[in-house]
Amino acid sequence: MSYITSIGTANPQNKVKQSDIAEFMVRAMGLDQNDARKLRALYRVTGIESRYSVIGDYGRKDGFDFYANSPDMEPFPSTKKRLGLYRDHSLNISLKAISMCLSKRPEFVKTSLTHLVVVSCTGMYAPGLDIDIIKAMGLSPHIQRLCINFMGCYAAFNGMKLADTFCKAQPEAKVLVVCTELCSLHFQKENSDDNMLANALFADGSAALLVESTPRRGLNLKPESFFCAIAMEGEKDMAWTVGDLGFEMKLSSYVPQVIRTGIKQLTTSLLERISQTLSDVSYFAIHPGGKKILEVIEKELGLTKEQNHHAYEVLRNYGNMSSPTVLFVIDELCKNLNGVDGGKKILSFAFGPGLTLESMLLKIENHG
Repeated sequence: MSYITSIGTANPQNKVKQSDIAEFMVRAMGLDQNDARKLRALYRVTGIESRYSVIGDYGRKDGFDFYANSPDMEPFPSTKKRLGLYRDHSLNISLKAISMCLSKRPEFVKTSLTHLVVVSCTGMYAPGLDIDIIKAMGLSPHIQRLCINFMGCYAAFNGMKLADTFCKAQPEAKVLVVCTELCSLHFQKENSDDNMLANALFADGSAALLVESTPRRGLNLKPESFFCAIAMEGEKDMAWTVGDLGFEMKLSSYVPQVIRTGIKQLTTSLLERISQTLSDVSYFAIHPGGKKILEVIEKELGLTKEQNHHAYEVLRNYGNMSSPTVLFVIDELCKNLNGVDGGKKILSFAFGPGLTLESMLLKIENHG
């Protein structure tokens, strides 16, 4: 068995209003009046009110620290400079999320951790974030560790699958899963539809999960089933590649349509594995890849916005932080659970390059 016994989340200190980011982008992308109008309209309909970044420049009109203080922001930051900033900030935000996670279980002894899984697609270095976390926390140098890189928004599911496997194989397993993304490092200023959409959505954040072989007192989430699919027809609609001036996002407006064609079968296949139906599900934790994606899933599965309000709440307050985002949604949902929810089910989805569709069913358990 495996149980998610605690979740913690964190963001960097720079909180920026979506409207302020729009004005930064108008200048940075060198937009004419017509394109500036389109961009502002796009930002207004995202459903996002604020986002967080390790970079303070997005809320400024001048006096930049990271970008060049020139009319066209040239020289534009290289991939090396961006990944240097990732190394400078990723550990601190990860430790904040871990601290929040473990603070909810004050009886937990951190040196009892047996496995560490680190998830990230927005930066890497070696020795990496995993080893830096071990050193900063004073964990055993013998802890087993794995890194999941470059899988995008759905990668938290793979981290949870690994933790689930470890716990089922080793009764003493105690797994820490850390998802940290600094998406805002990779802003691209070329005026293209892909860049406009990506710049309007992505942000920075971190989430940590404690997964154990045995439940703890109070609320626990028990993974009951995982199921994934690849919608091959969407391969060119979402991609994440390394360029000379940062990582480059391919994010087509057709992504919601591809998800629409696959989400119902994905749900059916997941639930059939454990002889369940959609009517057996009480709560939903859907990765808010964008407002349109949430609306498409609601229509296909017959959900109301109220049933999906935790995803909208995260999207509004944080934007799309890639892999930690769905964990923010689950954490938000858990804040509203109580003793009467024992035995109820949570259905969760996330999506990413491939086009990959991931799903998971969690059972809520309360232990005395």
